[in-house]
Amino acid sequence: MSNQIETSFQVQLDNRDRATAFARLILVFPVFLFLSSFSIETFFNENMLQTYGLVILPVVLALLFRGVYPSYVLSFNKAVFGLVNRIWAYIALLTDEYPSIEDSGVVRITYPEVDGGKSLSRGLPLVKWLLAIPLYIVGFVYAIYGFIMLILAWLNIIFTGTMSASSADAIVRVTQFWNRIYGYAVILVTDEYPSFSL
Repeated sequence: MSNQIETSFQVQLDNRDRATAFARLILVFPVFLFLSSFSIETFFNENMLQTYGLVILPVVLALLFRGVYPSYVLSFNKAVFGLVNRIWAYIALLTDEYPSIEDSGVVRITYPEVDGGKSLSRGLPLVKWLLAIPLYIVGFVYAIYGFIMLILAWLNIIFTGTMSASSADAIVRVTQFWNRIYGYAVILVTDEYPSFSL
């Protein structure tokens, strides 16, 4: 088993719904509102980096002082992170299936074994966000690439009703890259530094 978050998507390439592809951001609003309700800061945060209800500070404190990742917080973070990815899969045109607030087969996320946090460093959570800065810079470049491929995929779906495999692959790989960063620097489920490659 890997020491990184592994994400897989059930990508739909053919027989795409052109009408919903045209207005995904509007259609996904109710589920996004549900997700946002987990964190009041999402509504009032002026910062570009938003956690969407993920519990972070208690994890840092528990790891720092007790050396344990609380299992109930891990379960909550896994559920919220799965919802974020289901919403993203819908917005990023990877599927026409409307994002469920319950776990579904559209997105599968495999986490490294945390075993109560005993395998995690006690002090590293204080600096992981700083160590991840090079990853954010590379991820920003990848995000631009992914956005270009998303626009091409959107145009392809609107005009032909299909999504090219190359567009889907690019969007999936960029998402997997960012999920690895989140696993390392935000959710704190691994101490292994993520790779810079897609």
